[in-house]
Amino acid sequence: MIIAVDFDGTIVEHRYPKIGKEIPFAIDTLLRLRKDGHQLILWTVREGKLLEDAVNYCKERGLEFYSVNSNYTEEDEAHSNFSRKLQADVFIDDRNLGGLPSWGTIYEIISTGKSFREYYTSGTRMSHEPKKKKWWQF
Repeated sequence: MIIAVDFDGTIVEHRYPKIGKEIPFAIDTLLRLRKDGHQLILWTVREGKLLEDAVNYCKERGLEFYSVNSNYTEEDEAHSNFSRKLQADVFIDDRNLGGLPSWGTIYEIISTGKSFREYYTSGTRMSHEPKKKKWWQF
């Protein structure tokens, strides 16, 4: 499966143009997905030095991507009709409708092949995921 992953707000907290703290389990989950045979693409608005900083941040933690802001490493912005529109099976981004699920939930959904609908309507929750309180409970 090809998985496109955003950086700011998804792998690290939003501190753009700086790099925020890692979101818990983001790097570990991505390493596990890569080990499971998935192709990971870093998909971010960062460019130039800011992009280089993000790529290096991940590399320092052992996470290297199949490609960065492109479908293939061989894509050359100067010699193609460059588009940041990627062809991926899954996009992991904090700007998803409903926000970013926990990385445990993300891993479970991808590894089981369930859709979000199937996951949430089945009532399944990761054992480490806290149950949400009702709005009237404090």
